[in-house]
Amino acid sequence: MLRFLLLLVIFMYLLSTLLPQLDFSVLLSILCFIIVLSTFILAKRSVKLLGSTFLLLGVLLLWKSGSHWHHYILSFGPMLDLITLFTLVPILGIPIKLGGYSGGIQTIIQKRINNSGQLYMITSGISYFFSIFMNLATLPMAYYSIRPALNLFSVENKERFMSRAITRGFAMPLLWAPVTPIVGIVISVTDVSWISILPFVVPLSILGLGMDWFIGARKSKKMLPSIQDITAHETAATIEPGQINSPRRILQIFLAIIIFITAISLAESMFHYSFLILVSLIVIPFAFTWSLFLKKGKDFGNQLLKHFQAFSITMKDQFFIFLSAGFFISTINISHTDVWLNDWIMKFIQVAGVEIFMILLPLVPLAFAFLGLHPAVSLALMTGGLDISELGLNPHILTVAMLAGAVSSFLVGPYNATLGLMSNLVKDTSYKVSNWNTSFATIYIGIVMLYLFLLQVFTV
Repeated sequence: MLRFLLLLVIFMYLLSTLLPQLDFSVLLSILCFIIVLSTFILAKRSVKLLGSTFLLLGVLLLWKSGSHWHHYILSFGPMLDLITLFTLVPILGIPIKLGGYSGGIQTIIQKRINNSGQLYMITSGISYFFSIFMNLATLPMAYYSIRPALNLFSVENKERFMSRAITRGFAMPLLWAPVTPIVGIVISVTDVSWISILPFVVPLSILGLGMDWFIGARKSKKMLPSIQDITAHETAATIEPGQINSPRRILQIFLAIIIFITAISLAESMFHYSFLILVSLIVIPFAFTWSLFLKKGKDFGNQLLKHFQAFSITMKDQFFIFLSAGFFISTINISHTDVWLNDWIMKFIQVAGVEIFMILLPLVPLAFAFLGLHPAVSLALMTGGLDISELGLNPHILTVAMLAGAVSSFLVGPYNATLGLMSNLVKDTSYKVSNWNTSFATIYIGIVMLYLFLLQVFTV
């Protein structure tokens, strides 16, 4: 029943977005209210606590402002675009699994790698490469494809090695990758085009990757002589059935990324829908076309069915927390708390200056991450009542500041899904995984602050 309800809400939301004359707003709000009540029972305790806090604060704001009773129901519904993207983006991972690409990765390692420094750069680079497309699915694919090869080197802490390389490589494309929910939500708030922010965020993303390579590859270990001769046998033994042992096939993913980015760019220039909606609408046709190219159309259908059968279980926490946060954001606007918020921010800017405000802004989602908030939620809360034009902020620099803060929170936030999944892979706590990234994240956020200052000085 819950799966049907979640699918119905997503379908109705997309339909009402494509056909505005079909006004489902009241019905969607009622259904979202029912979903919040239903998922509250199933959600994890920490998620219940956060979501309940949002709901309680929202009810308090409405009560203090003397809002009509119907606002308590009709305030549900915001952030459905983000939930839709979260639901559909994992589908892009299906053709990558069907294509058997991890065998090609291991063949590259077998033929090209001579020391642990090179392996670190390959691991981080592959994680960066896959993150553009696969989001969280990047972590297990990169780990299981590369981890066996690490046994050939005398690295002191192999799990720390893998965790650092994969999470840092994974986080850097989140500044600009079109399938990343935080990119979509920030763009929707700052009202800039995706193409226009690329010159600002792509250099920062590549700089982060280069810094990771420099730090991670400093203490290289050569391949162990005693087992160097059996590298091929060791690597070949780890390739799963169905994986194709051809490094050239990795180029297919690179080509697919280029095509997907081009498709998003064209759609953004041709249609007036939000960036989140455009990406959501393109995901399934694109993944299906790719699977047809691989002659796996039927297998794609089976995997797609499995995805929608299981997503109600895997997405219950996200539905509860995001719909609760969306309710709180609505109440901020309905109760006119957004005016009060803008006044306080304006006073701070007048005292400290725009440069200081921009420099400190990335620390906000980073701080929220240690309270258990997903960066997408914290960014939505930060910007829910923000009037960018009234505050006199440069929307492109504001976008960079928000995204950079979110990326840093992915690296060290112990409660987010990234570190949670990585901790499961390396069989250690998320706090330990967070500590492994702390020094890198500190250096990176320092570079971000300097970068923001320079942008503010030279672009305003």
